[in-house]
Amino acid sequence: MSSSRQSSHRVAALARAEGILLWRNRLALLNAVILPAALAGSLKSFGGLGASGAHDFGAMLLTGLTAFALLIAVYYNLVTAMVARREELVLKRLRTGEATDGEILAGTAAPAIAIAWAQIAVAAVAAVAVLGLNPPANAALVPVALILGTAVFVLLAAVTAAVTRTVQLAQVTTMPALWLPLVFSGLLFPLAMLPEPLRWVAEALPLTPVMELMRLALTGTTAAGGHHLGLAASFGAAAAPVLVLAAWTIAGAWAARRWFRWEPRR
Repeated sequence: MSSSRQSSHRVAALARAEGILLWRNRLALLNAVILPAALAGSLKSFGGLGASGAHDFGAMLLTGLTAFALLIAVYYNLVTAMVARREELVLKRLRTGEATDGEILAGTAAPAIAIAWAQIAVAAVAAVAVLGLNPPANAALVPVALILGTAVFVLLAAVTAAVTRTVQLAQVTTMPALWLPLVFSGLLFPLAMLPEPLRWVAEALPLTPVMELMRLALTGTTAAGGHHLGLAASFGAAAAPVLVLAAWTIAGAWAARRWFRWEPRR
């Protein structure tokens, strides 16, 4: 059996085990499944200003659910899971086997990612079938947003877990990465309302480029609003958010490798 196939089997086995643990933790499961959908539905009160320039509720719902799925189902869930497995010495024991560090983290993250992506897929079908969402302006940008956004928030979860001593403290340590990126993502209000220096900071936060890519993909517009971009122009406009996400991925990978802890502090 090739090494890549062996690696895939190890990740799949770890993912199955983590999925069983998540299924048994009904509170974490409900938070991952119900909370993102409920919060995305509440965005209707904002009138879609942040999600699309055309007040398209279908696009807003899908964009908003993507944000909450990444923040809650992926980021928050993974912080608590990683801290719990570390404090229970599960991660330490796993490292004594054949699995590499990357395989252990991938297996731990896989169920949360699967839940988040499944939610987004269901929301996409509902937006088309029920809300009459128009065909995406540039569908190729949707997987780019999901893959890069997921990678960033998985790595941020690993970094946050490193500074979180207990599962209970995760409610405190995750607050900055949960609320600051959400508030300044362009989802709740247009970033054009912000003064220029603060807008530059908002555009550099990890959730903002994901929202920008989803906006470009679904409606063909940017955070600045204006006319709809053509296919080629939307790819050009996507370059900046892709670079921001790539920078976050590189920084997150370095930080996780440098500071992630595999056993409790004594």
